[in-house]
Order: sequence, then C-alpha cells, then structure tokens
Amino acid sequence: MLEVSVTRRGFVASGTLGLLTSGLLPGSVAAGLERNETKIPFRLALASYTLRAFPLTEALAMTQRVGLKHICLKSFHLPLEASPEEIARVRREVADAGIDLYGGGVINMANEDEVNHAFTYAAAAGMRVIVASPDPALLPLLDRRIRETGIAVAIHNHGPGDKKFPTPESVYERVQPFDKRLGLCMDIGHTVRSGADPIADAERFADRLIDVHLKDVDQATPAGKCVEAGRGVIDLPGFIRKLIEIRFSGMAAFEYEKDQNDPLPGLAETVGYVNGVVDTLVSR
Repeated sequence: MLEVSVTRRGFVASGTLGLLTSGLLPGSVAAGLERNETKIPFRLALASYTLRAFPLTEALAMTQRVGLKHICLKSFHLPLEASPEEIARVRREVADAGIDLYGGGVINMANEDEVNHAFTYAAAAGMRVIVASPDPALLPLLDRRIRETGIAVAIHNHGPGDKKFPTPESVYERVQPFDKRLGLCMDIGHTVRSGADPIADAERFADRLIDVHLKDVDQATPAGKCVEAGRGVIDLPGFIRKLIEIRFSGMAAFEYEKDQNDPLPGLAETVGYVNGVVDTLVSR
C-alpha cells in the first residue's frame, strides 16, 4: 500500500514540495497534470470556492498557475442573479483563459423557482453539472429538469451540520428512484468529519458518483478543519487509487478552504501532492 508519509518524503527529497510551498510554481506541475490526463479516467479541477476572496480574473490566473484546466464556479465568481449578458461575458472570459467551465455550485435550492433558475443559469453558462444542496422534496423536479436539459445534478454532502444530506449514503439512498444523472458530489472532507470512509463510499456509490471535492482535514471529527493535502488524516493515495479502480470519469475538484486571503501556496502544495500521488499510481 502506498503510504502518505512515503509520498511526502519523496516530494521533500526532490525539492518539489519546497518549490510549491514557496509559491514558485514550476512548469512541471502543469506538465504532470497533462501527462496524467491521458492515464486516468477522471480529471483534476478546481472548485472556485477555494478562491472566494478574489475576483474572477485573479481566480482564473491562479487556476492557470497551478495547472488546472477545469473549474466549477461558485456564485462569488458568477452570481446566480447575473443577467444573460453577464453570464455570457463570464463564459467567454473563462474560455479565453483556456479553462473548461464544467459546473457551478454549490447552489442551494429551497423551492421550485430556485431549481428552475439554477438550470437556466447553468444552461446559459454552458455548464454540464450543477453541484447542489436541494430540499429533498425537490428531487422529482430535479429529475424532470435533468431529463429535459441533459444537465447532471451532483448533490453535495455537507457533513455533520447538514440536516438534509450529511453523508454520501444519505444522498445515495434518496436518489435511487431517479435518473442516474441525479447523483453525488462527494466532499471527502465532510465525509470523514461525519465518521464515514470516502474510499469505501466511493466504491459503494460508484454508480451515482458524478463529482468529487478533494481536500484533507486535520481530524476525523465534526471539528476537523481543512489542511494541505497529505498533512491531515485522509488517505488520499487510497482514495485516488479507488477512483482509478472504479473508473470514475467525472471531475475531482480541489476545494482548499484554508487561508482564504492567501490560498495559493497551500493550493499549490495540495495540487502538487495529488499530482505526485497520481504519477506514482499510474507508473506502477
């Protein structure tokens, strides 16, 4: 089994981790991501909540610096109330940056109007996935809109404080009667904070796993906080290995919640760590 500590020691020995944490982002990071995209079934992406303190243009520049080419925009960067013209402008800016605007969210949905608006918003932006936190009573409507539009909905588990969908299992149980494109965005940090095992859950719920939020946390309790990848308690090598085994073909999006006003060093370390894990796994 590939141990987290061994991987981290290897990075430190090569100097890669030191370059990343100092903010000196080598071209090899982006090159590694491109190389890995030909060998793994999923894609590495960014959940733009990571860069919530920065305007869109800066957020896109940071996304480019860490070598990521796919993004899920939070409303900080594309407001839900944006006009069609504003949505079109943002869509062009993201495309011009060479980044794929694959999704939006997390989007809360408390009533029918909010569901319908979310689909209108996502369609106008060219999004393929809505990452959502809906009222469970709205699932039949979500199923209908998915069939009408072809846009998938990935319900995000928010951990112990979430009264609707705290765990991946709570999502999986409720979506069974509906279209397969109504599924799960597994936040592995909140999964661990809830006492569940993201590796086991990825296998159990593979047929409904649409999106993933990648992160690490410092403890497997409700009080757990986000830390740089490899510094916490989540077995990221084991989880990534499982995504490869189940042939997960969606996006594994980094959601680095720490250091809101200066996230780039920690995000770069996290991307570098995960890329190194993938390199190790696919080279075996």
